[in-house]
Amino acid sequence: MTLDLLFDGANLFVLPFWLLMIGLPNWQVTRRIMTSFLPFVVLAGLYVYLFTNSLDPESAQSFSNPQLSDLAQLFADERVTATGWVHFLVMDLFVGRWIYQEGQRTGIWTRHSLILCLFAGPIGLLSHIVTQWITQWLAARSAATEADTLDPSSSS
Repeated sequence: MTLDLLFDGANLFVLPFWLLMIGLPNWQVTRRIMTSFLPFVVLAGLYVYLFTNSLDPESAQSFSNPQLSDLAQLFADERVTATGWVHFLVMDLFVGRWIYQEGQRTGIWTRHSLILCLFAGPIGLLSHIVTQWITQWLAARSAATEADTLDPSSSS
């Protein structure tokens, strides 16, 4: 297999999982699929393969004592770049899965955070955290307003 084929295959492999979480989040099949660790095993296996095939004494030295200029040179190698990209795919999908599962557990809306996570993982994670905070704040505010409505003497 060529490096390009593995790279393209990894990109295509993750798409159905993202499409299910974003497009059909409440479908029973989506819920069942997203409880599985199998996608992560497959991607992590590919990562291990790419990592071991891109590691040599020079790259091992660069990774052991990372300097920005050394890493920039290292990532100029297509093997290292493909390995790094698969790393992003695995971790972004894992974070996306967590966001999805949290949304299923709590009822918090996650579609926007998942879309952001698909394209820029940490931004999607931040979006979900902020959405969760806002949702909790609004729920607490609503509960306080409801309590005041039920017992007007408590607000004096």
